Amino acid sequence: MKAKRWKAALFGRAGRRALISIIVFLVLWEIGSRSEQWLGVRLPWIGNVPAPSSVMVAWGGLLGDAGYWSSWYLSTMRVMSGFIAAMVIGIPLGLLMAVSRVFYGITFPTFEILRPIPPLAWVPAAIIFWPTQELSIAFVTFLGAFFTIVINVLGGAKSIDIRYFQSAQAMGSSQWDIFRRVVLPATVPSIVVGSSVGMGITWNVVVAAEMISGGGGGGGGSGSGGGLGFFIWNSYVGGSYDQIVVGMISIGIAGYACSELLRGMGGFFTPWLRTR
Repeated sequence: MKAKRWKAALFGRAGRRALISIIVFLVLWEIGSRSEQWLGVRLPWIGNVPAPSSVMVAWGGLLGDAGYWSSWYLSTMRVMSGFIAAMVIGIPLGLLMAVSRVFYGITFPTFEILRPIPPLAWVPAAIIFWPTQELSIAFVTFLGAFFTIVINVLGGAKSIDIRYFQSAQAMGSSQWDIFRRVVLPATVPSIVVGSSVGMGITWNVVVAAEMISGGGGGGGGSGSGGGLGFFIWNSYVGGSYDQIVVGMISIGIAGYACSELLRGMGGFFTPWLRTR
């Protein structure tokens, strides 16, 4: 069954449309980047961007560079550590705020004051307060997912129809049974959504934090090995504009892979929401 779904996704109508859209995008990008050479007129903005063919040549040269893959590894580990910490702390916190009015009244005002602060605004404070840059990046990455996860868990639990609670209580269910059989299953879809959104924010934050902090403990003189954010920044400083695009695409691929993994896990834990 899974093989059929993958085959349909890759070779079905939706897969063909996705392939066509990517090809059209790359062709237009190539034409726009080489507009001055081919058309005699440099198109605004796109005419200054390296062409896909040049980017692929630069990317091919980096595939054998251990520092490039070290940047992948460092950024991924930072994202996963911050994201897992946000899940471990954020999900119980959101559930506890949802089931306890007293706890909600104590914690939500402070939470709501801190939530609008952009994670990147914490970077200077994190560098000062944490003993190493690596811990500073991990903390900022954690914040990128934490507030999103908590607010989604809280919203999902608060949106449960009150009649489910009334029916469970009428049948003699304990508070633990209500939480285990009503609150938790009903909140799982919100946890999945919050996790997916939080993962995207986490990748945004870790790249920017690596740029600002100089790559944490893994930064090197070559511009590789300090994370993908530091890789992009060093490529910019060194005038390697093709490598900047390589770094951007690498982040997109990594973020997409993480989001797909989360969606797959979400589908496993919410089989009642499957439509095919």
